[in-house]
Amino acid sequence: MDNQSYSISDVMELCLLAGKLMLEGGAETHRVEDTITRLAMNYRVETINVFSTPTAIIVSMREENTPSDYTKLVRIHDRSTNLQLITLVNDLSRRAGRDRLSLQEARNELLKIQKSPAVYSTLVHIIAAVLGSGCFTLMFQGSYADFFPSVLAGGVGYSLFLAFRRFVSVKFFSEVVSSFTIGLIARICVHFGFGVQLDKIIIGSVMPLVPGLLITNAIRDLMSGDLFSGLSRGAEAFLTAFAIGTGIAFVIAAG
Repeated sequence: MDNQSYSISDVMELCLLAGKLMLEGGAETHRVEDTITRLAMNYRVETINVFSTPTAIIVSMREENTPSDYTKLVRIHDRSTNLQLITLVNDLSRRAGRDRLSLQEARNELLKIQKSPAVYSTLVHIIAAVLGSGCFTLMFQGSYADFFPSVLAGGVGYSLFLAFRRFVSVKFFSEVVSSFTIGLIARICVHFGFGVQLDKIIIGSVMPLVPGLLITNAIRDLMSGDLFSGLSRGAEAFLTAFAIGTGIAFVIAAG
C-alpha cells in the first residue's frame, strides 16, 4: 500500500461492501464491525463508528483534519449461511494491512469474492439434507425402519424449501410449506407401514430446516452486548421454529 491518500467515499464503499457480504453469509455482528473497522484503519481513516444489525449497516467515518463525519447506510435483504464467504472477507481485511494492498486491489478482491460461485451446489445441499435427516432420526433413537422414510421426507421437504425461496421472498411461507410436506410424507409412510415412529421421522426430517447458526449468533450477540442484533436474530429464529411447528401441526391436526 503506497502513501497516497484515499477518498473517504471510496473507503466507505469498500467497507460497506465487505460488511454486506459478511452479513449475507451469516456472520455475527461483532465480526462484521471488527472487519469494517480493520479495513478502514488500513486506509488512514482517523475515526470510524460502525453500527451493524442483521438487516442494515450504518458506518460513520472522519478524515484527518476534517471537522465533519461522512455517514452512509446499506440495507441487507438476503441472508444465508456461507462460512467460506465470511472467512474470505475476514481474511482480506487482515491481508489489506499485512500485504499493504491498495484500495483498488482490495476492492477487486472483494468483487471477485462476491462473484465467486457457491462452494456447494444445490444438489450437494439436498444430498446433505437427505443424509442428515436419516442420521438425525437414528440419533434421536428412531429405528432403522424409520431411516428411509426420514431420508425421503427430509429430501423432498428441503428441496421444496430451496425451490420456494427462489420465488417467494417471505422465508416463513417456504418453511411452513416444507415442514407441512415433511409431516405429510412421514404420516403417509407410517400409514402404509413404511415407517414405525412418526415423531422420530418428523423430528429427524425437519432438522435441516432448524436455524442452528442463527440461534448461535443470537446468543453470541447477546453475550457480547449487541442486544439489538441478538434480539433480532432471536426473533428470526423463533419465527423459523414457529413456521416449522405450524406446518407439522397442520398435518397432525388433519390426522
